[in-house]
Amino acid sequence: MPARKPFAPSTRHVQLLRALLAAFAALMVTFSPDHSASVGLSVFSGWAIATGVVLGLGAWMVTRAGHRTVPTLLALAYIFAGMAAGITGARGAALYFAVIPIWAVIAGALETGMGVSQRRRGDRVVARDTLTIGVLTLVIGVATLLVPSGYALDYFIEDAGRTFTLTGEIIAVGLFGGYAAIVAVFLAIAGLSPASSELEPTTAASTSGPDTRTPEDRP
Repeated sequence: MPARKPFAPSTRHVQLLRALLAAFAALMVTFSPDHSASVGLSVFSGWAIATGVVLGLGAWMVTRAGHRTVPTLLALAYIFAGMAAGITGARGAALYFAVIPIWAVIAGALETGMGVSQRRRGDRVVARDTLTIGVLTLVIGVATLLVPSGYALDYFIEDAGRTFTLTGEIIAVGLFGGYAAIVAVFLAIAGLSPASSELEPTTAASTSGPDTRTPEDRP
């Protein structure tokens, strides 16, 4: 009986764990009846800290030596942002509209830069995934900055028989929920897709092997 190969963590495992955490965050925002900044910060805090831990483990267990600085800084950006969002006494619109954009700009820039470095090293598939998440993170930061924190719009729903208020907090928290959902789906697909390194040997074998066709079969 052949010996079982030892478990070796890979980029796929990091992607799938990130996808799972993002899915939880998206579900918590989507199904929460309260979309206030306080709730948004609570969800973001747990998600960011957990994601930072996953990224930190990935930086040291998956990333090759000599290329760990930026992944480690990315992990720290998530952890510190999550800790800042977890300051219970300061949870409110002001903290939300400060923490989310700052985290998004820093983390998005780091992940985008990491994707550029991966592309230069020839890791095209991983670079594509990293760049996509980096750009999405930058977009959520800019989008949050464009939402007026003091925005309020009253609207009446006849079937409910009451007036509701759409606030800047609700819009901003909803943006984060949408971002988390997109990240979850994208990283899940990336983590479950066959790696290019697994496909290359098959392709090479099919093109470099001896031609065993008969003369009648050859073009």
